[in-house]
Amino acid sequence: MSSPFSPREWLQLNMQQQGLLQPQASVSELISRLGYVQIDSINVVERAHHHVLHSRMPQYQTQMLDTALAQGEIFAAAYLPIADYCFSLQRKQLLQNGGKHWFESDDKVMQEVRARIRAEGPLKASDFEHTEGKNGAWWDWKPAKKALEQLFMRGELMVVRREKFQKCYDLTERVLPSHINTQAPSESEFARHLIERYLDAHAFGSAAQMAYLRKGIKAHVSEQLTAMQSQGELASFKAEGQWYFYRPELQITAALPNRVWLLNPFDNLLIQRQRLKQWFDFDYQIEVYVPAEKRQYGYYSLAILWRDRFVGRVDVKAERQSGLLLLQQLTLEAGFDGMDDDFCAAFEAAVTEYARFNGCSRWKLVKANHKAFKQKYARQQKI
Repeated sequence: MSSPFSPREWLQLNMQQQGLLQPQASVSELISRLGYVQIDSINVVERAHHHVLHSRMPQYQTQMLDTALAQGEIFAAAYLPIADYCFSLQRKQLLQNGGKHWFESDDKVMQEVRARIRAEGPLKASDFEHTEGKNGAWWDWKPAKKALEQLFMRGELMVVRREKFQKCYDLTERVLPSHINTQAPSESEFARHLIERYLDAHAFGSAAQMAYLRKGIKAHVSEQLTAMQSQGELASFKAEGQWYFYRPELQITAALPNRVWLLNPFDNLLIQRQRLKQWFDFDYQIEVYVPAEKRQYGYYSLAILWRDRFVGRVDVKAERQSGLLLLQQLTLEAGFDGMDDDFCAAFEAAVTEYARFNGCSRWKLVKANHKAFKQKYARQQKI
């Protein structure tokens, strides 16, 4: 089948479904649209999950996420729509029935932890005494912390809030809203859910993309795609030898503005790197885990999206005490003229807003691979 849209229109549709082209109304609605928001602990700038929401909600403030969690509108492993809780049950039940997590279960400690939470209410790992020497690396977690994580992954506990990034757990029966479905889905129901959520968030996708990081589900997704297409719920087109599926009623409803977005490595638009490379022609990797001497672009580089084109990346760090956002290394893509007036205006606006989001009143470009661009922003920019 031929594609009903041009390649650039598919990019626009992808951005539209990602909530980037129109301001989004609320945290819970946005997370429902995206399907999930990944939680990340890196804090050289504001944490990635807050940034993902800020990129799509100009009025976003970090406490909005805590409020949505406390009000039972979302739940956490990543941040997920509460309506999708039942689709987490397959994994939970597997662990309840002896499936492996990161470490072996200690039933005695889990029983003690569960009893304390039942009696005392929500608790954090730090509320339990550590009796086996000093804390080590993450794989040496104290027994209570391991038990909390195991009970959480098994579905017996839920996160009610975070305090200084520490999970605060309570019994699921006291947290989960009573109207939420707790019946585990069948494989076909789960596959359909993955398809629908993916199309909500990305407009179009392949079976492999919809089954991304889900073991043993791709065949069920492929079967469900075939069934949905035969029933007229989906249509498909082929690009570079790969079949992509979309809803026939899909339309472009949001214009593409002259805007720059700064997107972090865990942003939902970027997280599938092969898709990003194929459709946006942008080869992007996070270098947090790369030795400093081998990094090309910097420790925590944001992707720079200008209209529907990724034009570079910028390594950022917030010096919060002095209120200065450092653009430590700006790398523009080969062939891109960074001195375009429209781009410069949009770039300044994006960096200024990102600096404000990080509690900074100034920003400074330290290093750039574009000499004229570096000269233009040689001085600190006050907000």
